[in-house]
Amino acid sequence: MSTGGGRKAIIAALLANLGIAITKFIAWAVSGSASMLAEAVHSVADTGNQGLLLLGSQQAKRKPDQEHPFGYGRERYVYAFVVAIILFSIGGVFSIYEGIDKLTHPHTLENAWLPILVLVVAIGLESFSLRTAVRESNHIRGKQSWVQFVRHAKAPELPVVLLEDVAALTGLVFAFLGVGLTVITGNSLWDAIGTLAIGTLLVLVAVVLGIETKSLLVGEGANPADVTAIRNAINEEPAVETLIHMKTLYLGPEELLVAAKVAFAPRSKLQDVASAINSLESRVRSAVPIARVIFIEPDIYHSPRKGNPPTDSIVIKASD
Repeated sequence: MSTGGGRKAIIAALLANLGIAITKFIAWAVSGSASMLAEAVHSVADTGNQGLLLLGSQQAKRKPDQEHPFGYGRERYVYAFVVAIILFSIGGVFSIYEGIDKLTHPHTLENAWLPILVLVVAIGLESFSLRTAVRESNHIRGKQSWVQFVRHAKAPELPVVLLEDVAALTGLVFAFLGVGLTVITGNSLWDAIGTLAIGTLLVLVAVVLGIETKSLLVGEGANPADVTAIRNAINEEPAVETLIHMKTLYLGPEELLVAAKVAFAPRSKLQDVASAINSLESRVRSAVPIARVIFIEPDIYHSPRKGNPPTDSIVIKASD
């Protein structure tokens, strides 16, 4: 992911949400709309979320040390997961609570024109934020569908901002309908329903974010295209007889660990093996530039006994 592109989308979303949150709180104080309060809290949560994403991106730049020899790249996954929790606890649960309270203690709206005006302005600002996130995502999305991009992106910032902006726009529509129908019918039930809809939407988005970032936290390997490119790079080395097995792991959105056991000829000289390993590392980095941490274990290949295949991976012949 282009870190600069992701940062640009995050800053755009943060500024938009900060301005919107202040405006919504003023509109809520004047009108008493539960939907407006839910949306104000939603915008505060989103502003905090974008701040956390920026903090995570900054923390991830720290250099490796004795305690964390592989660096801090996965800090970005941790902060993205925290964002999902905040979106659920502050945004979703609070909105549902407010909706239930509005159902049990209804009251009429005052100065309804103000929240409607605020919602129209907020929709425009959120649309700008979403447009920025979509434009930055298109630089790296390629031919993936939006669902595939959100599910398989290794850098969490853009998918998080995209989902937040989509949820924010949808929530604004719910709030607009709730306030509008309350004004038209004179029944505050619609305002409460709009608030409940906002809360339910936020909980669903938080669950999706939590599931996707949990997978990154646990540890994901390289995508199939990169795995194939790495295999081919290893198999193209003349001194390699067989790639016995290989494993990959993302240490961060832009740093991949590659560990491979490679078979050389039984009577190879140590100097030749060392030279071949250096060549292998260059080949792999050339094929997949984010493969920055590479461990090559030299070995002699022995055909597995029938019925006893390798337990950790498939054997790949150099001629494949």
